[in-house]
Amino acid sequence: MKALDLRKKNKEDLNKELIELRKAQFSTRMQISTQQSNKNDQLGKIRKDIARVMTVLAEKGDS
Repeated sequence: MKALDLRKKNKEDLNKELIELRKAQFSTRMQISTQQSNKNDQLGKIRKDIARVMTVLAEKGDS
């Protein structure tokens, strides 16, 4: 996910995206903790995507 793509979305879409990413983060964390998955790198990617969305939301809030 690129920041340019996120900047084209409105606040409501970004909030929906943030909720979906948080759900994915929780799901991935639970799968790793129960040893159903060993994709530890996926968790880092999701965290970075969450940070990107939150950054763009902060930018849109100031303008």
